[in-house]
Amino acid sequence: MDIKLVNIGFGNIVSANRVIAIVSPESAPIKRIITDARDSRQLIDATYGRRTRAVIITDSGHVILSAIQPETVANRFIVHKDGHSNDD
Repeated sequence: MDIKLVNIGFGNIVSANRVIAIVSPESAPIKRIITDARDSRQLIDATYGRRTRAVIITDSGHVILSAIQPETVANRFIVHKDGHSNDD
């Protein structure tokens, strides 16, 4: 199993194999997910005090907040056929 790490902003990195979804924080259900994760101590705030623009949900139940756009995070997950990612 090859481990792929993805930068989610400000030098923070997550394992691409563990990510289930990357969503925008604007909707009420996502805000509820964030609140529930905070209450259960499963929230990781990687925004460095900036506005949350992407919410990353992992298979372990952790919820990660990022200050970069969901599209930007998603593009960093894409691997070309030659094995290089977009940020190489």
